[in-house]
Amino acid sequence: MNIRRPIPTAAAAGAAVLGLLALSACSDAGAADGKEGGKLSVVASFYPMQYLAEQIGGEHVKVTTLTKPGVEPHDLELKPRQTAQLSEAGYVLYLKGVQPSVDGAIEKAGVKHTTDAAALTDLDVAGIETTAGKSGGKSGGKSGGGNGADDGHGHGHDEHAEGEGEDGGHSADDGHNHGEDGADPHVWLDPVKYAEIAEGVGAALGKADPDNAAAYEKNADALVTKLKALDASFRDGLKNTTTKTFITTHSAFGHLAGRYGLEQEGVAGVDPEAEPSLARIKELQSVAKKDNVTTVFFETLASDRTAKTLAADTGLKTDVLDPLEGITDKSKGRDYFEVMNANLVALKTALGAK
Repeated sequence: MNIRRPIPTAAAAGAAVLGLLALSACSDAGAADGKEGGKLSVVASFYPMQYLAEQIGGEHVKVTTLTKPGVEPHDLELKPRQTAQLSEAGYVLYLKGVQPSVDGAIEKAGVKHTTDAAALTDLDVAGIETTAGKSGGKSGGKSGGGNGADDGHGHGHDEHAEGEGEDGGHSADDGHNHGEDGADPHVWLDPVKYAEIAEGVGAALGKADPDNAAAYEKNADALVTKLKALDASFRDGLKNTTTKTFITTHSAFGHLAGRYGLEQEGVAGVDPEAEPSLARIKELQSVAKKDNVTTVFFETLASDRTAKTLAADTGLKTDVLDPLEGITDKSKGRDYFEVMNANLVALKTALGAK
């Protein structure tokens, strides 16, 4: 008869400690290689970056976004848990200047494979010169939310190598404060520039996860093809309109306006919650009359109070023009393409497309 001897308490405790250490080692190893469940762990700053990561990464990535649906990205303050997610990521995708708290956290996280999407395209508003400062006047036509041609940001693709990280991200001190001084960081609203970013993200993911580089390249090419088709739809849809001017409470559409020959009149600049001055209200009333403006646009993630007040004072209508900083139940679509197509419909109606 075999007698099973009890294991001494000290030995049992030692075994438990060894087990915990083993689990901890496995966890650390998973964090060290940037993988989660065999997939590349990707952290994206907010929706436009999340969408790129998901579409290009496909089945090979696990994407976490720092900005939950319904949260205004510009106001995001990171929680300790989110900061920890950053440090354990295998790849980080963000757009410098949109979210100051995120910019600082990413710099401190020191993740090897980090991409600043602003480094992957030309940040100047397409095809225009801008003359206004911080007040949020016309952009995409004459002034306001875009960078001027001589503001120091007019760099082409072959100039990005200097001062950037391994995957195209800017170094911490390169001076690109894209969200400040009235600059318009909303490059994803220009399908052409968003396509350029998509190509760069595909290449960067391939560096972070070489085993699946071919898949990332293929997915990026497919997304670029869809974005080119979207660009064609906007060009055709906005080619012949009664007016080229639209008014919006959030001066987020400088890149879109510049691409398609429109003029954006921002009520109060790039801050969607900013209150316009009385002088600006009077100016917009004059512009609306002179340029046959029909609609004041507002967005889903900010109050519509200013838009409705201005519209009531000028006899205009209101409608949604979505800057696509996040998708919620109120969004006119479930993803980037559906919302962009809804924006096109709204613009065609407001501008009197023929």
